[in-house]
Amino acid sequence: MNALARDSKQIGNAIRRARKQRGLSQKSLGDKAGFRQETISLIESGNPAAKIETLLAVLAALDLEFQIASRSKGRGIEINS
Repeated sequence: MNALARDSKQIGNAIRRARKQRGLSQKSLGDKAGFRQETISLIESGNPAAKIETLLAVLAALDLEFQIASRSKGRGIEINS
C-alpha cells in the first residue's frame, strides 16, 4: 500500500483504509498495537495530538512503515476516505 499523506486527517484515513483492508476492527488493531480502541479512533479521525511513537506502533501492527520523501510538485493523490 502506497499512500501520500500530508496532514493528520490524511494519515488517519490511510490507517483506517489499511485496517479495513486487513479485516481488523479498531479494537483488534488497538490490541495488536498495545492501545485502546479509543486511541485508534482518535488517530483515524485525524486527531493532531497523536504522538509519533503511537503512530509508529500502529503502523507496525499493520505491517506498514513511515517514510519521508521530498514533496512532489502539484497536489499529488489526496487521501480523503
